[in-house]
Amino acid sequence: MATGVPQPAFVLVRPQMGENIGAAARAMWNFGLDRMRIVAPRDGWPNPKAVAMSSGAGRLLDEAVLADDLPGALSDCTYVMATTARPRDMTKTVFTPEQAMIEARTRIARGEKVAVLFGPERAGLENDDISRANAIISVPVNPSFASLNLGQCVLLCAYEWMRVSGESVPVQEVMAGTEFANHDEIEHLARHYEDRMEEAGFFFPDHKVAAMKINLRNMWSRLPLTRADVQMLHGMMRQIVRWKNKG
Repeated sequence: MATGVPQPAFVLVRPQMGENIGAAARAMWNFGLDRMRIVAPRDGWPNPKAVAMSSGAGRLLDEAVLADDLPGALSDCTYVMATTARPRDMTKTVFTPEQAMIEARTRIARGEKVAVLFGPERAGLENDDISRANAIISVPVNPSFASLNLGQCVLLCAYEWMRVSGESVPVQEVMAGTEFANHDEIEHLARHYEDRMEEAGFFFPDHKVAAMKINLRNMWSRLPLTRADVQMLHGMMRQIVRWKNKG
């Protein structure tokens, strides 16, 4: 099960419902994380409801490390971050989830062991739990409704971990079997439309013709046209001309 990829441990502190543990496991596995630690689960362990909710991530639960208390769960860690949506009046560095995972990646790359704490569903981590952390992860939420489900919070951090780890590309062009048209193809398309539109009397009055042609060329240059787009636009114009000539 273990991926062998260096990663933070996600520590669920006194989780209350098996379903939420399962949802957290599923969220972790969605984004390639498999180091779960569970501290004093309310309903005991193992929990069949957690397995049912994990939806394919049951092996992650099988390998989860069970601890009686938080110090035991963190005994081998060198840097700990605690998630919270509420201000805690503690002198600590406060990260967004994105910056927290950047920090985790940097520290893990130099050999440190990083843990991220997630509190119980009812009220989140207690101040005593957070006092053991080196930093806080503050999730930006609606201040009028700051409560996050355990699985949701895990999902946010797991997503940011994968994103900053280079596993996802922020923007990519899916070409669907074609490629972008080159300058010569765009030029040929522009001339085709300009010629046909001139025949149709589109460019009028005379003193505006030059500006109209420049605007049209500028439009073609702005469009991210593929070769398939160019072929279709040529075909559209040919069909319009054929239809007009029939009339």
